[in-house]
Amino acid sequence: MKYGVNEHGYYGDFGGAYIPEMLYPNVEELKQQYLNIINDEGFKAEFDDLLKNYVGRPSPLYHAKRYSEKYGANIYFKREDLNHTGSHKINNAIGQILLAKRLGKKRIIAETGAGQHGVATATVCALMGIECVVYMGEIDMARQAPNVSRMKMLGATVVPATSGSKTLKDATNEALRDWIGNPVDTHYIIGSVVGPYPYPDMVARFQSIISEETKKQLLENTGSELPQYVLACVGGGSNAMGMFYHFMDDESVKLVAVEAAGKGVSSGESAATTALGKEGVLHGSRTILMQTEDGQVVEPYSISAGLDYPGIGPQHAHLFKTSRARYVSITDDEALQAGLLCSQLEGIIPAIETAHALAQLEKMTFEPNDNVVICISGRGDKDLDTYIKYFGY
Repeated sequence: MKYGVNEHGYYGDFGGAYIPEMLYPNVEELKQQYLNIINDEGFKAEFDDLLKNYVGRPSPLYHAKRYSEKYGANIYFKREDLNHTGSHKINNAIGQILLAKRLGKKRIIAETGAGQHGVATATVCALMGIECVVYMGEIDMARQAPNVSRMKMLGATVVPATSGSKTLKDATNEALRDWIGNPVDTHYIIGSVVGPYPYPDMVARFQSIISEETKKQLLENTGSELPQYVLACVGGGSNAMGMFYHFMDDESVKLVAVEAAGKGVSSGESAATTALGKEGVLHGSRTILMQTEDGQVVEPYSISAGLDYPGIGPQHAHLFKTSRARYVSITDDEALQAGLLCSQLEGIIPAIETAHALAQLEKMTFEPNDNVVICISGRGDKDLDTYIKYFGY
């Protein structure tokens, strides 16, 4: 793969494993084993079986006819919202927990922002009878309360992160502390394409099922595997990486990654990493992140709990720097309006994260024969309170 990881764990200038010495054995074990395990025929068969019979894959590629009329192109929704647990996160959770079992791990820890990765992890741990601890920022626990209840019902322990901005990056810090304290029996399942190598590559591979299916479905629907445009929202960037994965090497396919501008890129309350960020190290990898002159991480903001992350995955940083993908941003207001539009035009209430990608359509112009695929990364049940407050229903 032209834009894939090299043998040192880098994507161009980005990636690597910048980790405390205490974590070195854990990460090294993963690095040595993960490719052998995920390429093993037995592993693949079990993974594929669970994706089919437990998750309900393949997820549909839905021709959104009313959207197509509105925007003057063939708009297709890749319906990750229809997966068991309501988002793309389950693809990675199943892959990593199967991997952890083969590594002999007895306990799973995870961080979560919107709660979707937490719910997916708790779900698969329940299925496989493994202890599960999820770290979640205190603010996120309040704004995504239904997902906290789901995790508890599934048997997980949910631990609030009460430091810093009390959101995703703080939950990640707490999870890393736990892992340092429990290096032997615990697997830390990162929910996005972030963290030290091999995590970004591992998560991208598990999520790549999204674009693998999309190519086959496009061929059936349109006679061509390749669309003109592929859009997805980006926080850390796992749904986008899954959606882009099998299209990256085809330069004719335009990739559009949509970040959260929050209250506006220059408002001081934003998570538009590529617009505001500089190169540096965050959560174990070299990437682009929002930081002050003296290297302190800037608190990100977005109305969407899944996008308020101060960095992007290293592979995204590489796609951005090489201009292979275009990175844009959408404000809270634009995203909420797009969520309402999708609900009322297509009868699909999207997650606010997803609504950022949908909002980008307003800023694009298409040819009538263009095929445009948007990853509907999650459903909007968890965000109904936010939508209702905003629109006053």
